[in-house]
Parts: sequence; structure tokens; C-alpha cells
Amino acid sequence: MESFISIVGTAFILQLTALPGEKGQLVIAGLATRYNPYMVVAGASTAFGGWTVIEILLGNALKGALPAVYLDGITAGLFFIFGAWLLYTTVDSVDTPEVAPEGSRLAAIQSRLPERLHGFLPSFWFMVFGEFGDKTQLVTIGLAVQYGATPAIWIGEMLAIIPVSLATALFFSKTAHRLDQTWFHRVAAGIFVLFGLDIVAAYTIGRSFLPL
Repeated sequence: MESFISIVGTAFILQLTALPGEKGQLVIAGLATRYNPYMVVAGASTAFGGWTVIEILLGNALKGALPAVYLDGITAGLFFIFGAWLLYTTVDSVDTPEVAPEGSRLAAIQSRLPERLHGFLPSFWFMVFGEFGDKTQLVTIGLAVQYGATPAIWIGEMLAIIPVSLATALFFSKTAHRLDQTWFHRVAAGIFVLFGLDIVAAYTIGRSFLPL
């Protein structure tokens, strides 16, 4: 039985490796060049937090539906898929979604808010719909399949998501240049593959080497 702190650490590390280059971060980068970066992060974090609760509950439902060996196999498969996905995105260009047009309904609603709050609504709604089916969601579901519906997963992931999102927003609010994130993707892919191989090792040689 993994300790609460151990699960928090695992969730933190896995979510941290999934975030660089993830489209949600690109949305935050784009919005932060136009709106208050703190409001952009607040909106995105609210959506992230809600999605994470749903993903944990879904993973926990799957946990009770299948034998442990199948669940471990699914989790290992997800890690391999994450690794391949990250490597694929190193050569696949991703465009940052545009912010809400001035004449849109969203812009009209936002115009009624104090200027210091502008950016919250576009960021929130982009994350609500833009994150659906993303690799960060699959990370959360995989963790919940492994550990069940524990708040440790939510805490660990928020500890990764909020600081990274804030750093992204603050950086891009000051500069329009983007970092080459190819090496981020490759390192993250390697970590996901290692976690997958560790689960395979636990069943093939009877020993696990990583804290998962």
C-alpha cells in the first residue's frame, strides 16, 4: 500500500513530465500575451481542478471493474502510449488557439467584468473543452486506476500544474518568443517509457525499481 506522500510525489512527477508542450500550456501562453497572466492561470487552474476530480473518479470506477493484473497492464500501456505521443509531438506542429473575437458572446460577457478579471473566462472555457482527451487526463486516469480515488493524486497534480502554468503565463506575458520544447518532450517520453517498463518488470522478474 503506497503512502499518501508517495502518491503525491508520483502524481507530481508524472504530471510535470506531461505538461511541457501540452496544448493547455500553449493556450495559457497565447492568452497571457493579451490578458492578465494571473487571471489566465486562475481560469485554467479552476478548469484543471474540476477535470482532475472527474478523471480520478473515472479511474477509480475502472479500478473496481477489472483484476489487478489487467489494470497494471492498462497502466503500463498508457505509459508507453504517452511516451510515443510525446515523441510524435516533437515533429508535429501545434498551433495556439486564438483568443475570443471581440464581437463574440464571450467577449461581451467579459466586458461587464472589471478589467483586472479579464482573461479568467477565456482561459477557463478553453481548458474545459480543450483538455478533453488530452494526455494529462490519461495520466490522471491511469493513476486513479492504480491507486483509487485518493486526494493525493489531485494534490500532486495541482502542485505541478499551477506553478508550471504560472511560469508559462508570466514568461509569455513578457515575450512573444517560444522555447524549443523538443528536448522536454524527449525527456518526458523517456520517463513515461521507464514507468511502463517498471510495471512490466514487476510481473516478469518480480521486482519493481521505480516508486509507482
